[in-house]
Amino acid sequence: MKRILIIDDDIHIGNVLEEALSKEGYEISRAYSGTEALFVLSKSKPDLVLLDLMLPGLDGEDVLPKIKGIPVIVVSAKVDIDNKVNVLLGGAVDYVTKPFSMRELLARISAHLRNAERMFVSPELTFLDIVLNTNTHIVKINNMEIKLTRTEYAILKLLMQNPTQVVTKSLLLDRISEDTPDCTESSLKMHISNLRKKMRDVNNKDYIEAVWGIGFKMRAE
Repeated sequence: MKRILIIDDDIHIGNVLEEALSKEGYEISRAYSGTEALFVLSKSKPDLVLLDLMLPGLDGEDVLPKIKGIPVIVVSAKVDIDNKVNVLLGGAVDYVTKPFSMRELLARISAHLRNAERMFVSPELTFLDIVLNTNTHIVKINNMEIKLTRTEYAILKLLMQNPTQVVTKSLLLDRISEDTPDCTESSLKMHISNLRKKMRDVNNKDYIEAVWGIGFKMRAE
């Protein structure tokens, strides 16, 4: 369940937001001032923040830069373009002007939560002592980098993404075509053989096993 913190001193608007978001399956927490918001954030980290700008005590512009690593949607009655530009440059992911369409706000919340999930997914896949970085395409075993071809890398990535499953030959050919176009059914066995040898040369361990008549899988210790 995703958690959303509503920071707004307007009790009516806060109640409307809480009711609508709760119906969508979100867990809601509330803060009614900037100071209270920082206290709530110090105790737990929500998945997204809805922030009003005009708050008692610390205003929203003061609170915004103190919120780190959490998407913030500003929900404010301020319509001045300079306000919007400043808060977007200051770290907010979106700006919604009051009064707002609940359907539109729900859609924006859903979109920014999906974006946040993609941003915070680790680029590293690990299996035993293998680390594969999907951003850099670097593969290391026991912290030693091994040089792989595009096809070998694509095969290993798919197997490591499904470490407990047997990946069929047809699925391998279909999925790795996204990363490399040069693998065919006749050459697949050779590519996997070369990959296994390169990995085995590091510490004499065989990380990939063939499942006769079906495909291949990562070999558990």
